[in-house]
Amino acid sequence: MSVWMTEEVMRWALRFCSRRSQWTQRSFLVTASIKDTSFPNQLTQILGTRQSQTCLARSFVSSVRFYSQVRIHTEGLEEKEPLPSPLADPPLPKSRQKTSAFCKNLERCASPSDVLDLTVQYAVTVRQISPCLNHMWSTCKRMSDEQQRYEMQLMFEHPAFDKLLQKAMKVVGQMPNEDVTYSLLSMVKLGVPQSSRVVQTFLRACQEKMNDMDEKSLSILAACLEHMESCPNVIALKEGMRLVVEAHLPRIKKVVALQTMMRMLGRDAPLPLRQKLQRKALSMSDQFSIPNTQHMISTMATMGFSSKPLLDVCSKKIIENLHAVPFNRLYAVLYSCRDLRYRNLDLLTGTSDYVASIPDLWTNKQVLLFLSLFESLAFCPTALMEVYTEKVITSPEALTLKDLLCILKVYSSLNYDLKHHRQQFLDSVTKALDSYLPKMSGFKLLRSVYYLCQLGHFPSAPLEQLLQSSTMEQFNNTPTAFLPKQERMFQMVDLCLRLDHSPLPRPLTIPPSVLGNPIPCSTPVNPWLSQCLQSILADQADTKLEEMVMVENFYFIDGVITKPLPNQTHVPEASTCEEELSPAESSQRIAVICPSYSGFCYGTSNPRGQLAVKIRHLKLLGYDPVLVSQHELHSVSEEKRMEFLRGQIFPEHHRPETQPEVEQLCS
Repeated sequence: MSVWMTEEVMRWALRFCSRRSQWTQRSFLVTASIKDTSFPNQLTQILGTRQSQTCLARSFVSSVRFYSQVRIHTEGLEEKEPLPSPLADPPLPKSRQKTSAFCKNLERCASPSDVLDLTVQYAVTVRQISPCLNHMWSTCKRMSDEQQRYEMQLMFEHPAFDKLLQKAMKVVGQMPNEDVTYSLLSMVKLGVPQSSRVVQTFLRACQEKMNDMDEKSLSILAACLEHMESCPNVIALKEGMRLVVEAHLPRIKKVVALQTMMRMLGRDAPLPLRQKLQRKALSMSDQFSIPNTQHMISTMATMGFSSKPLLDVCSKKIIENLHAVPFNRLYAVLYSCRDLRYRNLDLLTGTSDYVASIPDLWTNKQVLLFLSLFESLAFCPTALMEVYTEKVITSPEALTLKDLLCILKVYSSLNYDLKHHRQQFLDSVTKALDSYLPKMSGFKLLRSVYYLCQLGHFPSAPLEQLLQSSTMEQFNNTPTAFLPKQERMFQMVDLCLRLDHSPLPRPLTIPPSVLGNPIPCSTPVNPWLSQCLQSILADQADTKLEEMVMVENFYFIDGVITKPLPNQTHVPEASTCEEELSPAESSQRIAVICPSYSGFCYGTSNPRGQLAVKIRHLKLLGYDPVLVSQHELHSVSEEKRMEFLRGQIFPEHHRPETQPEVEQLCS
């Protein structure tokens, strides 16, 4: 009996020692010495105190871990997987793993807290950490903003969240590359502070594993780095990614992976690498789906890299499938084209025609967003504006003040010809604008009057309210940065009131205090234009050339040519003339203007904005404007350039057969 008792005591003692050894090991894993794990001494927790955990979504820890490029010591962080017992069941195959109880329960979780509750019920394995974090983010991103904030607060306060991140940090060395990158992406999306120990540990692990990552893992890592702030580990990873992407570029087979890496490289990518990416993308262009083409354009905008061949390829595919592109993506494409300063006439015209063909499909806000974007591209969407003009005339009461300001800006900037709808349109807009006058700020009122004056329309109600003393006092507090723009707008309104002879009930004038100083003439003389004009007029005794002329202290004219009128070549008999003709009546003044390419609507010779108003006012002042676009004429020979100018200045002596060719070059 004593021998039996001795054996029992020894057996229980061995069991107790074995269990105590496991408890000691677990305690060491949680409270491992910072010295042994090569972490800074001041941070011994993963996410700090409980108080800081409730604020993690809004603040970041300032300290940064892991910035050297030396291998991290992970002896104290990694858990050894227990050896399988010979009596244990054989491991389940992958097909049965997916149907395991844990995976089934994970799919049923509807919030991050549900996932964390599940991790308490099951002992999470190395391969289950990434699915847990991924599912936490996938449930969270489908929530509303308010619900998302609430659920994330619950997540950070959940005691199992610390344990899950602690487990992830310990076994990161055993996780497959794809799981490491997915886990890092999920943690960043969930708002785990970038400076936290767990995120920095995963960043350092990615540095170690980068050379072994496949295309998918690199793509996931690139998507993660795109949303992270700059820090030593992120900078090191991005530099490593640049080298790895350049080396792996020939082996990339998926368009999405290529685009994700391009976005991560961003504007810092050197030109040689950008050119390699361009060649790779062009070689894969036959694989582009409709979403691929849209995403490629926005990716190039993110990189700040305008590749015309690649943009042309993407634009062509989008034009062919406009009906399959939803509003958000189509708007994003045009917005990216604006950022890249890329304009494709077929794409812009096709989009305008497509939107105009189904007006009932779009909300008023969507149409105005399109119009505003077209205006920023200096493109006049004739088809869309024609349809929208009728809508404004039909229901002006549905327009908000913001809508009206956008409409006035677009129509005045693009100098759209309203034709027989002009008076109806202007009356409808003015009527809607009058209803907002009592609550309009001074600057919004100035903007609306400025746009109306550009359109050649002068309603009395907004003008009188603008010139009231109470409104004028608001402009005394204009910030210095906005003062030049304000003065420029007042000067334009003043010119329109004086020159357009508007039919107002009583004369209105702009106070000199808001007009500012006259604009100095600082525009240099265009040398080739000056030379051409002097050469053309060299053998014309009755003509006079003046260069760099300022009219009304506002409009700059490159050259003014004064010549006798064609019907005044012979002087009438003095006996039959009771009074002599004035010099202005007996001569013709030609104003030669050399505007920039941006002064015209894209793809046309139609002047827009201030250039259109300038031409209107010069005609009222007795000038015959001649536009010489410097962009187009730079591309023709000097002989054709002079032939065109001669035909514009002396049309009576010009050979008609040569004029169309040159005019085509200027249109």
